[in-house]
Amino acid sequence: MKKLMLAVFAIAVVFGFNASNVSAQSMSGDGNPMVGGAAMYKNKDIIDNAVNSKDHTTLVAAVKAADLVATLKGKGPFTVFAPTNAAFDMLPAGTVETVLKPENKAMLTKVLTYHVVAGNMDAKKIMKAIKKGKGKATFTTVAGNTLTASMSGKNVVLMDEKGGMATVTTANVRQSNGVIHVIDKVLMPN
Repeated sequence: MKKLMLAVFAIAVVFGFNASNVSAQSMSGDGNPMVGGAAMYKNKDIIDNAVNSKDHTTLVAAVKAADLVATLKGKGPFTVFAPTNAAFDMLPAGTVETVLKPENKAMLTKVLTYHVVAGNMDAKKIMKAIKKGKGKATFTTVAGNTLTASMSGKNVVLMDEKGGMATVTTANVRQSNGVIHVIDKVLMPN
Protein backbone atom coordinates (compact mmCIF):
# COMPACT_ATOMS: atom_id res chain seq x y z
CA MET A 1 0.00 0.00 0.00
CA LYS A 2 2.86 2.37 0.87
CA LYS A 3 4.46 1.75 -2.55
CA LEU A 4 1.15 2.43 -4.28
CA MET A 5 0.75 5.72 -2.40
CA LEU A 6 4.30 6.75 -3.33
CA ALA A 7 3.64 5.89 -6.97
CA VAL A 8 0.40 7.90 -6.97
CA PHE A 9 2.21 10.82 -5.31
CA ALA A 10 5.05 10.67 -7.84
CA ILE A 11 2.64 10.62 -10.77
CA ALA A 12 0.64 13.49 -9.31
CA VAL A 13 3.75 15.57 -8.74
CA VAL A 14 5.13 14.92 -12.22
CA PHE A 15 1.84 15.67 -13.92
CA GLY A 16 1.27 18.64 -11.63
CA PHE A 17 4.67 20.03 -12.53
CA ASN A 18 4.04 19.52 -16.22
CA ALA A 19 0.50 20.85 -16.05
CA SER A 20 1.40 24.04 -14.25
CA ASN A 21 4.51 24.81 -16.27
CA VAL A 22 4.10 23.38 -19.73
CA SER A 23 0.52 22.87 -20.82
CA ALA A 24 -0.49 26.39 -19.74
CA GLN A 25 2.09 27.75 -22.18
CA SER A 26 1.49 28.19 -25.88
CA MET A 27 3.04 25.37 -27.84
CA SER A 28 4.99 25.62 -31.08
CA GLY A 29 4.25 23.41 -34.06
CA ASP A 30 6.62 20.66 -32.90
CA GLY A 31 5.12 20.45 -29.40
CA ASN A 32 7.76 22.60 -27.69
CA PRO A 33 6.57 25.47 -25.46
CA MET A 34 6.72 28.95 -26.98
CA VAL A 35 9.00 31.27 -25.02
CA GLY A 36 8.90 35.05 -25.13
CA GLY A 37 6.37 34.93 -27.95
CA ALA A 38 8.67 32.86 -30.15
CA ALA A 39 8.55 29.26 -31.27
CA MET A 40 11.34 27.14 -29.82
CA TYR A 41 12.50 24.39 -32.16
CA LYS A 42 13.86 21.06 -30.97
CA ASN A 43 16.24 20.92 -33.93
CA LYS A 44 17.90 24.26 -33.05
CA ASP A 45 20.50 24.80 -30.35
CA ILE A 46 20.11 26.84 -27.17
CA ILE A 47 21.49 30.05 -28.68
CA ASP A 48 19.58 29.83 -31.98
CA ASN A 49 16.34 29.54 -30.00
CA ALA A 50 17.12 32.00 -27.18
CA VAL A 51 17.87 34.90 -29.54
CA ASN A 52 14.23 34.79 -30.69
CA SER A 53 12.69 35.12 -27.21
CA LYS A 54 11.67 38.69 -26.40
CA ASP A 55 11.77 37.68 -22.72
CA HIS A 56 15.48 36.76 -22.80
CA THR A 57 17.23 39.71 -24.49
CA THR A 58 19.21 40.54 -21.34
CA LEU A 59 20.33 36.92 -20.95
CA VAL A 60 21.40 36.75 -24.60
CA ALA A 61 23.35 40.04 -24.25
CA ALA A 62 25.06 38.66 -21.13
CA VAL A 63 25.95 35.37 -22.86
CA LYS A 64 27.50 37.36 -25.73
CA ALA A 65 29.41 39.65 -23.32
CA ALA A 66 30.81 36.59 -21.50
CA ASP A 67 31.85 34.94 -24.78
CA LEU A 68 29.70 31.87 -24.03
CA VAL A 69 27.90 31.73 -27.37
CA ALA A 70 30.21 29.06 -28.86
CA THR A 71 29.93 26.97 -25.70
CA LEU A 72 26.11 27.03 -25.67
CA LYS A 73 26.03 26.29 -29.40
CA GLY A 74 28.21 23.25 -28.70
CA LYS A 75 27.20 19.62 -28.57
CA GLY A 76 26.23 19.60 -24.89
CA PRO A 77 23.91 18.40 -23.66
CA PHE A 78 23.18 21.31 -21.33
CA THR A 79 20.34 22.09 -18.96
CA VAL A 80 19.91 25.85 -18.82
CA PHE A 81 17.85 27.59 -16.15
CA ALA A 82 17.13 30.77 -18.10
CA PRO A 83 16.18 33.93 -16.17
CA THR A 84 13.82 36.29 -17.95
CA ASN A 85 14.37 40.01 -18.54
CA ALA A 86 12.00 40.62 -15.59
CA ALA A 87 14.29 38.48 -13.41
CA PHE A 88 17.29 40.64 -14.34
CA ASP A 89 15.17 43.76 -13.69
CA MET A 90 14.72 42.61 -10.06
CA LEU A 91 18.45 42.90 -9.41
CA PRO A 92 19.64 46.08 -7.64
CA ALA A 93 19.85 49.12 -9.91
CA GLY A 94 23.01 49.16 -12.01
CA THR A 95 23.88 45.48 -11.47
CA VAL A 96 23.32 44.36 -15.06
CA GLU A 97 25.21 47.32 -16.49
CA THR A 98 28.12 46.67 -14.10
CA VAL A 99 28.49 42.95 -14.84
CA LEU A 100 28.30 43.54 -18.60
CA LYS A 101 31.46 45.69 -18.49
CA PRO A 102 34.54 43.93 -19.95
CA GLU A 103 36.46 44.22 -16.67
CA ASN A 104 33.75 42.13 -14.95
CA LYS A 105 33.72 39.31 -17.50
CA ALA A 106 34.94 36.68 -14.98
CA MET A 107 32.12 37.53 -12.56
CA LEU A 108 29.55 37.52 -15.37
CA THR A 109 30.81 34.15 -16.62
CA LYS A 110 30.51 32.67 -13.12
CA VAL A 111 26.92 33.92 -12.71
CA LEU A 112 25.87 32.65 -16.16
CA THR A 113 27.52 29.24 -15.86
CA TYR A 114 25.84 28.92 -12.45
CA HIS A 115 22.59 28.62 -14.44
CA VAL A 116 23.86 25.65 -16.48
CA VAL A 117 24.04 21.98 -15.49
CA ALA A 118 25.84 19.48 -17.71
CA GLY A 119 23.42 16.89 -19.09
CA ASN A 120 19.84 16.86 -20.27
CA MET A 121 17.76 17.31 -17.08
CA ASP A 122 14.15 17.47 -18.22
CA ALA A 123 11.32 17.90 -15.72
CA LYS A 124 10.93 14.15 -15.27
CA LYS A 125 14.60 13.73 -14.30
CA ILE A 126 14.49 16.70 -11.94
CA MET A 127 11.34 15.34 -10.26
CA LYS A 128 12.91 11.89 -9.95
CA ALA A 129 15.98 13.42 -8.28
CA ILE A 130 13.79 15.43 -5.87
CA LYS A 131 11.84 12.29 -4.96
CA LYS A 132 15.03 10.26 -4.51
CA GLY A 133 16.42 13.02 -2.27
CA LYS A 134 13.27 12.96 -0.11
CA GLY A 135 12.13 16.40 -1.23
CA LYS A 136 15.41 17.97 -2.35
CA ALA A 137 17.92 17.43 -5.12
CA THR A 138 21.32 19.04 -5.46
CA PHE A 139 22.85 19.69 -8.86
CA THR A 140 26.41 20.76 -9.60
CA THR A 141 26.52 23.58 -12.12
CA VAL A 142 29.07 24.17 -14.85
CA ALA A 143 30.47 26.91 -12.56
CA GLY A 144 31.25 24.17 -10.01
CA ASN A 145 28.74 25.41 -7.45
CA THR A 146 25.47 23.78 -6.40
CA LEU A 147 21.77 24.47 -6.89
CA THR A 148 19.11 22.80 -4.76
CA ALA A 149 15.78 21.86 -6.34
CA SER A 150 12.61 21.23 -4.35
CA MET A 151 8.86 21.60 -4.71
CA SER A 152 6.62 24.49 -3.69
CA GLY A 153 3.10 23.30 -4.37
CA LYS A 154 3.12 22.19 -8.00
CA ASN A 155 6.20 24.21 -8.92
CA VAL A 156 9.86 23.30 -8.95
CA VAL A 157 11.92 25.92 -7.14
CA LEU A 158 15.68 26.32 -7.20
CA MET A 159 17.66 27.65 -4.26
CA ASP A 160 21.05 29.20 -4.88
CA GLU A 161 23.98 29.11 -2.47
CA LYS A 162 22.96 32.46 -0.99
CA GLY A 163 19.43 31.28 -0.21
CA GLY A 164 17.79 33.03 -3.17
CA MET A 165 14.85 31.22 -4.74
CA ALA A 166 13.73 30.98 -8.38
CA THR A 167 10.62 29.23 -9.68
CA VAL A 168 10.56 27.29 -12.94
CA THR A 169 7.82 29.02 -14.94
CA THR A 170 8.20 27.10 -18.21
CA ALA A 171 9.72 23.63 -18.28
CA ASN A 172 11.03 21.26 -20.93
CA VAL A 173 11.89 23.65 -23.74
CA ARG A 174 13.79 21.04 -25.71
CA GLN A 175 16.83 21.99 -27.78
CA SER A 176 19.11 20.06 -30.11
CA ASN A 177 21.82 20.30 -27.44
CA GLY A 178 19.82 20.11 -24.24
CA VAL A 179 16.84 21.67 -22.51
CA ILE A 180 15.87 25.09 -21.17
CA HIS A 181 13.74 25.73 -18.09
CA VAL A 182 12.63 29.37 -17.80
CA ILE A 183 12.99 30.82 -14.28
CA ASP A 184 11.73 34.00 -12.63
CA LYS A 185 14.85 35.09 -10.71
CA VAL A 186 18.59 35.32 -11.30
CA LEU A 187 20.48 32.76 -9.20
CA MET A 188 23.72 33.79 -7.50
CA PRO A 189 26.69 31.61 -6.57
CA ASN A 190 28.78 32.21 -3.45
